[in-house]
Amino acid sequence: MRALPHPDPGRPPLTGPAAFIWWQAKRQWPVLLGAIGFGILGALCQAALPYILGRAVDEGLAAGVVERLIFWCTVLLGVGAVAIVANAVGHRFDVANWLRASLNASQLLGHHVTRSGAAITKELPTGEVVATVATDALRFGELFAGMARFLGGVVTYIVVALVLLNSSLALGLTVLIGLPVVAAILALLVRPLQRRQAAQREAQGRLTTLGSDTVSGLRILRGIGGEDVFAQRYRDQSQQVRRRGTAVAQTQSTLDALQVLLPGLFLALVVFLGAHLTVRGELTPGQLVTFYGYGVFLTQPLRAATMVVQHGTRAVVAARKMIKVLQVVPDVADEGTAAAPAPGASLVDLRSGLEAKPGQVLAVVAADPDASADVLIRMSRLIDSDTTVCWDGQDIRSYPLAAVRERIVLGEPTPALFTGTLATEVDARGGSTSEELLAALQVADAGDVLESLPQGLHGQIAEKGRSLSGGQRQRVALARALTTDAEILLLIEPTSAVDAHTEARIAANLRTARAGRTTVIVSASPLLLEHVDEVAFLGSDGVVRARGRHHELLEAAESGFEHARSYRDVVSRSMGEPGESAPESDELGDGGPGHGETGDGEEARGDQTLSRDSTEPAGATGKGVPR
Repeated sequence: MRALPHPDPGRPPLTGPAAFIWWQAKRQWPVLLGAIGFGILGALCQAALPYILGRAVDEGLAAGVVERLIFWCTVLLGVGAVAIVANAVGHRFDVANWLRASLNASQLLGHHVTRSGAAITKELPTGEVVATVATDALRFGELFAGMARFLGGVVTYIVVALVLLNSSLALGLTVLIGLPVVAAILALLVRPLQRRQAAQREAQGRLTTLGSDTVSGLRILRGIGGEDVFAQRYRDQSQQVRRRGTAVAQTQSTLDALQVLLPGLFLALVVFLGAHLTVRGELTPGQLVTFYGYGVFLTQPLRAATMVVQHGTRAVVAARKMIKVLQVVPDVADEGTAAAPAPGASLVDLRSGLEAKPGQVLAVVAADPDASADVLIRMSRLIDSDTTVCWDGQDIRSYPLAAVRERIVLGEPTPALFTGTLATEVDARGGSTSEELLAALQVADAGDVLESLPQGLHGQIAEKGRSLSGGQRQRVALARALTTDAEILLLIEPTSAVDAHTEARIAANLRTARAGRTTVIVSASPLLLEHVDEVAFLGSDGVVRARGRHHELLEAAESGFEHARSYRDVVSRSMGEPGESAPESDELGDGGPGHGETGDGEEARGDQTLSRDSTEPAGATGKGVPR
């Protein structure tokens, strides 16, 4: 057994299921050939048993317990032992083929999904993708597990047919023609079964998606009284899956019944004809035993053929689903080959003119928050666009994507948490010590999250972090970004869901923790802006129109500079009017605080006005740097 997964799952053809299956067969041809070899050996040994048994019967009836009878009994024992070993080793190869095909398909899908990013959810429902990875990949491998026994059966069928023709032309023709007729009758059910399985698979994917959406939005549905409507939709789709599954079961049960009935009728015919030939003296009793044994034995290749038909049908349906996922074009093409720049290189977005200088903590403010977020998304190369982003003076697309991801990290505004312990949640790249994780949580002011878990770092975080409030989830996500210790850290609204006091502590901690490394933050909060080295203000056209310290830009606004006045207006709006209550920025976790709080003991944004006003500099000196 080779270690799995493979270092490189390969690049399969996506022209159709047949090409995909053949590509996978070529990837594992040594194991596949081994399975076929032992499958043929085991089948031939089993095929030899009726012949040897017939010879032993004839020898015993003719001369009694003599040397020839003992010889054939010894041969029977030896061939049986070889068959046992060949079947045991062949089964091991069959399992290896199944695992290689299934796990390689899962690895292919996993790698492609992670590289595709948001593009995968734009093209396909989440439930469809999950079902493809969890179910279709395993069904795809079933074909390779049964292929060896099928080919072994084909070889032994030909050998047995020749032996029977040599013994009796009538019985030989009966066996040679009868089994293909039986297989052809069974094959008539393949296409209906394939259609019904595909329909059932589609319905199952929609049900998975609907269930995932309903559960994740249950709190909102309860708030608007819509849970009964969505529950009814789930029941309706579940019934649709049941009906499609019943249709599949009807065809499958018919196939299974015929798989027993038709070979049984065929065997009865062989025994009937053989008995008549024996009575007429054309066959010996031993030859009749041989023919009966072959009649029983040849049902095994037929059964193997039926199983391959079933597995092949499922594999074709699964391959179509996998191809559909693999055909999704990623948002980012990984074609760069240039050597990554030396540490300390600047990062520049040419469309906006924003430059992240080495070791600088830079804030980006814009009248349209989406415009400033788009700049950081381009600079992180989360998507590819026509706009050029230069890293060390060279197009960032010329570098390998792995090098970009290793040194440039983007923290998005919506925190996405995963099931697991707090330690694994924060240590996204692995390898961080407990001290480093605790330090990152301290910088993000997430000590209350640590204290709320009885086992601390080893405490469990519920799915999507639903046991945490919006502010707590955001701070855990910030700690996760900090543990990467990225050379360039890009943060989009990292404190939008926390109160003013918490935000002030995070701002001070960030500046200290990121000293000497480049940090770019999208935020219009004065509490953050006071702690950065420089602020860049984007005009309505998305281009940097003013740069300077926070207080310098405010002074420039008092002096009448147009873009500085626009900057002051944006910052003032972010503070809110006195008495105004801003909406919550995130959904509360289950069991979280009541309405009007962020969920972790923090006041809503509307109550931050006084604390933020109190931190506004008065009479600051220095000159702004408007453009």
